[in-house]
Amino acid sequence: MKKFTKLAAHAAPLPVANIDTDQIIPKQFLSTVERTGLSRGLFFDMRFLSDGSPNPDFVLNQPAYSGAKILITGPNFGCGSSREHAPWALLDYGIECVISTSFADIFFNNCFKNGVLPLVLEAAQVDALMNQANGQNARFEIDLAAQTLTAPDGSVYHFEIDPGRKKSLLEGLDEIGQSLMQHNQISEYEHKRKLMTPWLG
Repeated sequence: MKKFTKLAAHAAPLPVANIDTDQIIPKQFLSTVERTGLSRGLFFDMRFLSDGSPNPDFVLNQPAYSGAKILITGPNFGCGSSREHAPWALLDYGIECVISTSFADIFFNNCFKNGVLPLVLEAAQVDALMNQANGQNARFEIDLAAQTLTAPDGSVYHFEIDPGRKKSLLEGLDEIGQSLMQHNQISEYEHKRKLMTPWLG
């Protein structure tokens, strides 16, 4: 998993509440367990018209937001079914941080497991950031170690994050990576177990 330490990028505003995981990555794109290539399905029904052409009204299709790595959105983002493909699709598209007032629990947890920062702020703060996300000239800076977000106008917002989740993002360790950090202890335990219970093989 890629480390998340600092991020300086522009943001795309998506002021829509209750965006569920089927809107983030529709079911027809879930036939793979590969984490790459899912960006083509991200917000598919929003990004594309019925004839398959890009929807010019959707924010990520607008030139000013091309390459945005931050998404600022409405409350209860990621509700619905518990598909891990949702953060996979966001990350594959290039979005490394989603800012909202609230997230669905399973989506929130899946983000940390895959290197996406789900950043929770108060409604007034999200509204202020949404207003400042006005294209490529609006740069946002996130410092995870300091737990700060600096807005384009220079305002600094402090955000809370669980210390364990913060550590895993900073070190780029998912659950498997964290387990592998204990490799020596695991090997020692397995060796002792074989000595104490040889009949178990």
